[in-house]
Amino acid sequence: MKFKNLGDMFFSKRNTYADKTAYMFKKEGSWQEVTFKEAVDKVEKISAGFSSLGIKKGDAIAIVSQNRLEWAMTDYAAVSLGALLVPIYPSLLPDQVKYILNDSEAKIVVAEDQTQLQKVESVKTQLSHTNNFFVLDDEGKGIPAKWNKYATLMEKGEIILKKDAGFITKQIDQVSADDWATIIYTSGTTGEPKGAILTHKNLLSNIESATSVLDVYDTDVFLSFLPLSHIFERMAGHYLSCYHSCTVAYAESIDAVAQNLTEIKPTLMVSVPRLYEKIFARVIDMIESGPPLKRKIFYWAVGVGKAYINLVMEHKSVPGLLSLKQKLAHKLVFHKLQDRVGGRTRFFVSGGAPLSADIAEFFGAAGIKILEGYGLTETSPVIAVNLEDNYRFGTVGPIVPGVEVKFAEDGEILTRGDHVMVGYFKKEEETKEAIDDEGWFYTGDIGELDDRKMLKITDRKKNIIVTSGGKNIAPQPIENMLITSQYIEQALVIGDKRKFCSAIIVPSEENMKSWAKEMKIEFSNYSEMIALSEINKLIQSEIEKVTIGLASYETIKNFIFAKGPFTIETGELTPSLKIKRNIVEKNYASDIDKMYAA
Repeated sequence: MKFKNLGDMFFSKRNTYADKTAYMFKKEGSWQEVTFKEAVDKVEKISAGFSSLGIKKGDAIAIVSQNRLEWAMTDYAAVSLGALLVPIYPSLLPDQVKYILNDSEAKIVVAEDQTQLQKVESVKTQLSHTNNFFVLDDEGKGIPAKWNKYATLMEKGEIILKKDAGFITKQIDQVSADDWATIIYTSGTTGEPKGAILTHKNLLSNIESATSVLDVYDTDVFLSFLPLSHIFERMAGHYLSCYHSCTVAYAESIDAVAQNLTEIKPTLMVSVPRLYEKIFARVIDMIESGPPLKRKIFYWAVGVGKAYINLVMEHKSVPGLLSLKQKLAHKLVFHKLQDRVGGRTRFFVSGGAPLSADIAEFFGAAGIKILEGYGLTETSPVIAVNLEDNYRFGTVGPIVPGVEVKFAEDGEILTRGDHVMVGYFKKEEETKEAIDDEGWFYTGDIGELDDRKMLKITDRKKNIIVTSGGKNIAPQPIENMLITSQYIEQALVIGDKRKFCSAIIVPSEENMKSWAKEMKIEFSNYSEMIALSEINKLIQSEIEKVTIGLASYETIKNFIFAKGPFTIETGELTPSLKIKRNIVEKNYASDIDKMYAA
């Protein structure tokens, strides 16, 4: 490996890229820039500050915060000491925060603001190991006893560094690649969270595996908005970007991503499919509500773009006339969409959940390449990823170098290599269930390799539906079909041990309003909307339209409306925006039973 550990990787930038912009963030309406030297200097002080509090190799430091510069600095400060960072999703409830702090044995917690501070404060007396508390923003409201401002860490660190300027570099030298770097708690769609232990080698080897096949340059600019608590963003938009000396700009919020895209004009970005689904739905709604000529030109361009990109994808020659049409389609239609995502994106990467092949194809047709990848928290995370010159919609691409993959008899994907975690923290039995004696990690996903050695994920093993007639059905591909409708926001397919498949549907309220206005139908809120027979009929027709081609036993025979969108707050989504299937089915158990009884 190029670097001894993650601290070595980060501190090396002070010499090689001192004056280059490392980070950007928006403050009071304007983007601020921080050079690599400025960032490393601050991290050195923070790391020494942690050391002054008794933090040493193997100790845990927790952070509960949105993406921001201090999140990155806290991480690098921890790993430079050989300590490990424990990220906590800011959307978690106080009891969940308490569980992670106690289970990880975190000695220090860093909270972003008063909201996160109060979560920790409400459970502080129940914490077993945490005895130092820091807040990034106190918002002028004052802070409770035993809490300190984050700036005091640098003040403490400066005192140590005045006595020994090389103190932290000496600490970095003592950290080996096999030392633990982090414990990441899997949000999980079922059961108690488990802390996956990842080493410096896990993460650095995975960076080198991924970027041996993906081109990343020091001129690249990342827009970071997917939570850094999620391994996908942390590896790609945090460690990998630093490895290649890229610039990272932190989005103001998820709601501001659209605006920040046009301001930052990123060249690279990683996201879960939800962002791409929302952009797709917004574009289709705009087109459908526009004049007929505009619609005709748009769908002509999409048809041309799809014909073009599918030939390119399969490495087939493109006829001259089609190339001319594609250039015209770009000039008339697609350049506007490309401008909306900044205008200079080389490619997006999608992960964390399956991306609909139709949506990937649509963006590909528009000249926006979305490279879908696959991995898990336990695998650091990348196992496979589509490449710029070797991709196929509906797959997660070829296996990356240095990663072994094989399939169990039932099709479950097994993987082995330097990317596989040490195990689950303090959970020996769960670790033995996940990793066998030969080092193979059982992913819980069902998949196969196609004729081009592209990995195709069928579904989660535990999600496979077996109907009462004995038919095995993978729900995720069907759900991906459903959400390609502009009128369907979220969908969950059910049918295990039932005679047929059905679905729980969350309609897109925003797009429904536009449709209802055109049809002269009125409703004032979500509840009124889903009670309308016209809405029911529209969704039924949309389901039939977008699921053409399914086998008869896979078709959606009936559906019910959810009482509201699935959210993290209702407990129906994980922090990485996956639907908690078991929770939703439990919440709607009586409605489901009535639907099948009818």
